[in-house]
This record gives sequence, structure tokens and C-alpha cells, in this order.
Amino acid sequence: MSNVVARSRALLLVAAACFFGLWTGLGAAASEPLRSETPQTFVPRTDSFDYVSREAMIPMRDGVKLQTLILIPHGAHRAPILLTRTPYGATDRIAKNNSAHLGTVIDSTDVADDAVVNGGYIRVMQDVRGKHGSEGDYVMTRPLQGPLNSTAVDHSTDTYDTIDWLVKNIPESNGKVGILGISYDGFTSLMALVHPHPALRAAVPINAMVDGWMGDDWFHKGAFRQDSLVYIHDQEATRGTTIKWWTDHYDDYDTWLAAGSAGEMARRHGLEQVGFAAKVMNHPAYDSFWQEQAMDKLLAKEGVTVPVMLVHSLWDQEDIYGNIALYKAIKPQDTDNSKIFLVLGPWFHHQERLDGSAVGAIRFGSDTSQYFRLHLLRPFLDHFLKDDAPPLNISVVNAFETGTNRWLALPAWPSGCAAGCAIERQHLYLQPGGNLSFTATKAAAPGFEAYVADPAKPVPYLPRPIHIGGDEGETIWQTWLVSDQRNAASRTDVLTFATPALKEPLKISGEPIANLIASTTGTDGDFVVKLIDAYPDEVGREPKMGGYELMISADILRGRYRDSFSSPKAIPADKAQTFRFALPTANHVFLPGHRIMVQVQSSWFPLYDRNPQTYVENIFLAKPADYKKATIKIFDSGPNASFVDLPVVSGAVTPH
Repeated sequence: MSNVVARSRALLLVAAACFFGLWTGLGAAASEPLRSETPQTFVPRTDSFDYVSREAMIPMRDGVKLQTLILIPHGAHRAPILLTRTPYGATDRIAKNNSAHLGTVIDSTDVADDAVVNGGYIRVMQDVRGKHGSEGDYVMTRPLQGPLNSTAVDHSTDTYDTIDWLVKNIPESNGKVGILGISYDGFTSLMALVHPHPALRAAVPINAMVDGWMGDDWFHKGAFRQDSLVYIHDQEATRGTTIKWWTDHYDDYDTWLAAGSAGEMARRHGLEQVGFAAKVMNHPAYDSFWQEQAMDKLLAKEGVTVPVMLVHSLWDQEDIYGNIALYKAIKPQDTDNSKIFLVLGPWFHHQERLDGSAVGAIRFGSDTSQYFRLHLLRPFLDHFLKDDAPPLNISVVNAFETGTNRWLALPAWPSGCAAGCAIERQHLYLQPGGNLSFTATKAAAPGFEAYVADPAKPVPYLPRPIHIGGDEGETIWQTWLVSDQRNAASRTDVLTFATPALKEPLKISGEPIANLIASTTGTDGDFVVKLIDAYPDEVGREPKMGGYELMISADILRGRYRDSFSSPKAIPADKAQTFRFALPTANHVFLPGHRIMVQVQSSWFPLYDRNPQTYVENIFLAKPADYKKATIKIFDSGPNASFVDLPVVSGAVTPH
């Protein structure tokens, strides 16, 4: 025992001596001048990582270099490349998680995470010119070379030059590239299809910006979406999107009402300093500025040679128009059904990359987004990009059927089922007393329902207060298209029409078309039409859904564009006019016990700018005195009764 104690003491003495020597050494070093403890270049030890990260400044044909992040799975060999070109910060979005594992770095919010983590794809993210780490000048949705772009570069040439560099400088690749992206990144994916690089073998534009005037982002059939100013401000004020929009009210309704017009709000926020705000306000009509950059028109003229999967969200609060318009424009070229594919899912904007089990209060019984990523997107990419290309066993159209909550494999769109059914356009008539029927009234004289539209008290698009700020506000913005419409129905300036409870299911597939016969005491005005699924008064398993009014399809038309989107004209006061316009596409079953409902109103605020209801040349420049009350009549009986033209599916419906 004493030997053990002696040895322990000896060890302590040795340790003390060593410590004392170290301490005295430090004391000696203290007399030396201090030097930086940070090396000029620190080389991270990443030998244990399951991926390799590279950054490159890829040169474009005009000498501008674009910052590009490249993530390569460890041991990759002859791997295909997945490219996304974005204005939102390439390195911020993918390399935000500091981890040795690719699955964490990619992040589960990347729509391509399964292809990269489990499929061995090389992931590439690039800042578009003028944003974040890339050189050059930023131009919002930079148009193609031509009347709107006198330079030698655009997103098409930048993508071509990027792909050319990638296939020559990534030895781990098989030389095949796919491009995909959501929203703005979907727009850049579409631009890649113009004069595409030979190595580009597949494209997946998701919720893409296609036509900013007709129904994506900036306008909807002439009505200006005011939150566009917030986006333009944040996107263009600085290269790194570092200056954010300020506000002076909690309730967005008060914020925009206090400003008066959208033009005045732009002035208050200094938007004369950025380029795109002026372009928007100088082109309120659908003139050549908008027509010559509409991607559906451009690609229909250009022709599409690269296989494309267009992905559309049925409740897309930002870009609900584009991909459907694009499908209609380019699908006729695909005579052998080998290049143009369409997916319709029950999602809000960009929900394809998130959990798709529900939108707001509407639940689907499964993760529909995961189904898309694993069973539609991944097979598409593998078939066109991998060397050992597996067969493509997916239909040219895959559409989720809301109401019954199931996926359908379809031969075309619109198509209610795989076989044995047809789509019949049926008129659903607005009738006196708030009724709605597929049978027209027999009254000889035209009858009408009337309301007073007051610009001082516009109809809110959500129950107040409306606060689209912070995480909670973002969720409200994402899901507002499925919000309960009973709040609007309670207003005296909103007309509501409904059928009796259905005894049989009724399915629609395609675009409903509003056909209003209306008059106004003003000389301009807006018309909002909402097609709604009204739930039974009580729902057993989901009591909170009792009486819920779910928008299935809704949109707005600025009355001055009733005859021509490019040539506005005043509405003759107190004279009945036809206001006919398409609503967003739907694939929905109204179930037995539910009612079909239609609501009509003249404002949707502050989502869209207020119409003065007095004709002025440019509503962005409207003055307070221009905003006046107007009495609106919606004719609902007689030979010219208003109706909604529905694409009703008849015949057998085959489950997926």
C-alpha cells in the first residue's frame, strides 16, 4: 500500500514539474511581441465528410463571373448534375448547416434532397448576375436579348455558359445536367430552355413566374398585387437583400389604406431609386413590355426540345397562373407525349419542398409533397439524367383530386379521369335570393342584386388585423387561399349565391370561367369572383370544419380591361356590360352534403390595390379625390343572367 502511495506522489511531483516548466515557458514567451493567432489561410479538415464542397466564380461570355456552390457526394462517379440558379443567395440556402453530412447540408427543404442524398446527384446552386456573390448588373427577371434587352447576355446565355463550364470542370459528372427551381428559380429554369446547352437533359420549373401581368406576382388581369412593392424593394435595394421594407402599422389593411394608392406607397419607400418599380408603374396595361417577356408565348414560339416537368400548386398564392398557361402553350408540340409532363398538387407556393399533409385547416390524409418528390420527381430525373436510365413509369399528367384526396394518373389536362369520362362545360347561374342553379331562370325581365362598393372601406382578403410579418405572418400568407370565406360573406358589399346541399358528388377539372353581366354607377371597377366549397353545417370528425367555406378557385378582373387587356377603356355608367374571365385551374370533387357557392365583390384589399371606380389613365397615380363610391348591379335573372362556366366531369372516374 505504501508503494502505491509513493508512486502516486512521484507522479504528482513530475506533473507539477511539467506544469511549472510550461508556466515558466509561457512567462518567458510573454516578453515576446504578440502575433496574430489567426492563420492567413485556414484549411478545414474535412476528410471525414461524406461530400466535397467547392465554390467557383464561373465566367460568362461577357467576362462577368457568377458565384457557384458545388456539392459532390463522396465517391461520386459519372453522377448527373442538378442546377438551380437563384437571386436568393446560393451559399446561404444550401450551406447554412455546418455538418459533415450531405443530408444535413442539403437540408430537407430542398425539393431535390432525395435525389442528392439517396440518388448520388451533384448539387449546384448559383447566384444570378448582380445578386449576392455574383458580379454584374441585376435586372428583375432579366428579359431575353431583344427589344427589352439590348445587351448580349440573359438568363439563357448565362445558363448555357454555366452548364458548359460545369460539364468541363466537374470530372465526377456524367455530363448530363438537369435544372430545377421554384418561383423565380422556376423562371430561370424556363429561360434555360431557350437555345439550351446540349448537356441540358431535363428541366423542372416549379410554380414558375411565367407572365407577371396576367396572373403571376405583379398583376392579376390588371389589378396590382400591392405586396409586389415589398418584394421589389427588398430585392433591388441592395445586392445582398440587406435593407428591408419598413411599416408603420401592425395591420397591413391600415398601412395601405393610409398610403392611398400603390404609387404613393412606392414614393414613401423611395422606390424611385430602383429600376423595376418604375417599369411596373409605367406599364399598367398588358402592352408589349409584358407580352414580349411572357414565357408561355416565348417558348411556344421557340419550341421546347428538353424534357420538362411543369409543377403547379392548386392553392398557389403567388404564381397560380404561369405553369398551366405554359402547359397549354407548349403541350401541342409534344405529339408523342415524350417531353412535356404536368403535376398538379394541393399545395401553396413552394410547398412541394415541405410537408404536404395539409394546407391550413384542409387536410389530405397523406404527405402529398413527399409523394411528389419520391414517386414523380425522382423517377423523372433518374430517367433523363442517369446513365443506366430506368424506364419512366409515370403518366404525362399526375393530378391530385381535392375533395376525395387522391392522386390520379391522367393522359392529358384537363381530364377528369384516365378513361370513360368527359368534360362538359355547364353554366352555373346566379339567381335571385342568393340561389345558384344549373338551370336558368325563366324571368323575362332582367333582375339584379346590388351592393355599394366603397373604396374607403374595401373588402379585406383576410379577417383583420392582417399582419403578414414574421413567421406567423408568413404562414398566414402561405395559406390564405384556403381561409374560411364566411367573414367576407357577412359583409353587405359581398354577394353570396349557393346551391342546395348536393345529393351526388360533382367533379370539376380545368378552369372555371366567370361570366358576369354587371353595371356600375362609376366609370371603372374591379370584379372578384370566388368559387367555393361550402361544407355541411356539422362535420362529425372535424367539428371545426362545420360550415367552412373553402375557396376552390378565385380571381380578379380590373373592369377597364373587360374587352382588351392591352387597350383599357372606361366603363359606361349604369349600362350592363359583360365581364368574362378565367379563374385558376381546379381538380376538385364537391361531395354530397356540401354546397357549391359563388361570391362576388369589388375589392380584395390590401392584396390588390383599390380601384378608384373613377376612370383615370394610370391608377398608380390616382389622387384621393378620384376614389368614389359606386353602386354595382349583378344581373341574375332574365336572358342575360350571370353565370360561372364550370368544367364538369361526367362518366366514370377511375381511382389512381
